[in-house]
Amino acid sequence: MDTHTKTTPTIDLEPAARQIVALLDGIDDQQLDGPTPCPDHAVRELLAHVAGLSTAFRDAARKDFGPTTDTPADAGLPVLGDDWRETLPPLLDELVTAWRDPAARQGMTRAGSVDLPGEVALLVALDELVIHGWDLARSTGQNYEGDEASLRASLAMLTPSDDNPRPESIFGPPVPVPADAPLVDRTIAMSGRRPDWKPGD
Repeated sequence: MDTHTKTTPTIDLEPAARQIVALLDGIDDQQLDGPTPCPDHAVRELLAHVAGLSTAFRDAARKDFGPTTDTPADAGLPVLGDDWRETLPPLLDELVTAWRDPAARQGMTRAGSVDLPGEVALLVALDELVIHGWDLARSTGQNYEGDEASLRASLAMLTPSDDNPRPESIFGPPVPVPADAPLVDRTIAMSGRRPDWKPGD
């Protein structure tokens, strides 16, 4: 995978994390069992996944290895705690803070039971926040703005190249969109999602 070391120093997770936090108040409890662009995840599982990935990548930044970093991403459907509205925002804050430490990007780390360079782990964490933030917005009838820097970094990571084969076991085949489509649509399409997806599709 391409480490994109030239762009990594400018990456900050806060805008993408803040977008997710802004969506939480717009999620009604009755929507928790609703569908998402992730076929096996209802909204509640998607929220639990965001909590789990935030914990895993926070600990990956700290090089605090253990069950949170060693559990495979496909270990099973995550369970959403009843206190998710209170616990998810500070957890996302911890994730952002952990990756602002320059030591987080140095050397190797681990997340989802996969060993990878710190700079790559940061890009993966950013992409997870961007794509799943969009998923949550679409699933609950909210707007997803996305900041340009995060979207461009995510698009670069998702775009196949000789150095970045982009495994389709993780991402579905890219969905064709016009070359002049909005940046958010091009990024989402490259992840294998239809930019016009809506519940019921």
